[in-house]
Amino acid sequence: MDFNKILLDGGLLAALFILMLLALGRANPRYFLSKKNIPPDIYAAVPPRTREEARKGGLLILPVLLLMLGVPAWSGYTFAAASGAGFGWLLAHIYLVLLFPFFGDLLIVDWLVMNTLTPKWVVYPGTEGFAGYKDYMFHLRAHIRGLFVIAILALLLAGGVWLAF
Repeated sequence: MDFNKILLDGGLLAALFILMLLALGRANPRYFLSKKNIPPDIYAAVPPRTREEARKGGLLILPVLLLMLGVPAWSGYTFAAASGAGFGWLLAHIYLVLLFPFFGDLLIVDWLVMNTLTPKWVVYPGTEGFAGYKDYMFHLRAHIRGLFVIAILALLLAGGVWLAF
């Protein structure tokens, strides 16, 4: 296991991921308007996304998805090529790289920016002062559910990298 590579690649992935999320959120926080991203009290008070917002948000999230697939796959491939590691080590490597943006999103985007600092641009009009903006547990629960998704993604990426050899 190459922890320096995990730290470097995971740190790079997290930094790029966080910057992209913050840029998208700053451009239009409604791109993230869904039950899984927004506490219930806020979600109930905000009108649903328009078709145009949903379409544009879907297009703008594509680079984020490519980043979340490309960097871990590249990291896993270069790790396996350099070390000759077996599938289990490759899977562990990719999973650990994916945990960096996972925790970066929770700690920096959700808990620091949204819950602690709560700048004006994250507050939906008409929801100023809602309790959901300080609901740290909402984001923790959502991220805990996300661990399963990350495990599946790591498994698929590791399988793809393994087949590439």
